[in-house]
Amino acid sequence: MNTALEWFKSSYSGDEGGNCVEVAAHPTAVHVRDSKVTEGPVLTLTPAAWSAFTSDIAH
Repeated sequence: MNTALEWFKSSYSGDEGGNCVEVAAHPTAVHVRDSKVTEGPVLTLTPAAWSAFTSDIAH
């Protein structure tokens, strides 16, 4: 990832730490990482795969 990404946590995530993920959206990919290990691995998904995932967990 050569370009700087803007990472976001859910508005449901508190400031106490815990098990959170951060997401950075890009027109061709959605990047997901552990908020506690920001220099660690990043999972990259297509926008369609991310949409299907978030749709499934919302139900």
